Amino acid sequence: MFEYSILHWTTFLSAAALLNLSPGPDIAFILGQTVRGRRKAGFSAMLGIWTGSFGHVLMAAAGLSVILATSALAFSVVKWAGAAYLIWLGISALRSGGGAFVSQNVGGSTAAFSIYKQGALVGLLNPKVAIFFLAFLPQFVVVGAGPVWAQLFLHGSLIIVVAAAIEPPLILAGEKLTATLRNNDRIGLWMDRSLGTIFIGLGIRLALEKH
Repeated sequence: MFEYSILHWTTFLSAAALLNLSPGPDIAFILGQTVRGRRKAGFSAMLGIWTGSFGHVLMAAAGLSVILATSALAFSVVKWAGAAYLIWLGISALRSGGGAFVSQNVGGSTAAFSIYKQGALVGLLNPKVAIFFLAFLPQFVVVGAGPVWAQLFLHGSLIIVVAAAIEPPLILAGEKLTATLRNNDRIGLWMDRSLGTIFIGLGIRLALEKH
């Protein structure tokens, strides 16, 4: 069971690495929280994104992602919910006084959990992720290597494992690069405005996506 060639793993892991490095709402959210709230905020956002991604893995393995791929109504509902949430995050940042969607002090468990929940929603409310998994993962299903659902679950979970090797260094680098800027109120305000604009742009882009 789960017997694959070296070429299989090389191709899959390379694609998974490129997927995790590609710009999008997930990376923008993680780095944005890191810039504003240090590594704890960044890691909270990262864990939330992983939770949302794992939800898509479970749906793909269970076949539920087919509904999003075949139902225009289901796709539209999730798409508009995701777009509205991203735009709401963006507006919250634009209206803030330099604190983004978290407080200046993110050391408390309440703030960290709030960021975690936001990250999970950002990951879950993106139908393109579900459809991507549905289109991407079956390409690595090998006849005789095990049940299809188990192979989908394995490869989907490994995408998150690859993220665990890529995203933590990005968070640490992001914190280091902005450490001297974080205590400047005017720069904090500029970062919030920039981050808010990015999220609104991502929300609009998601809203314009076609099924």
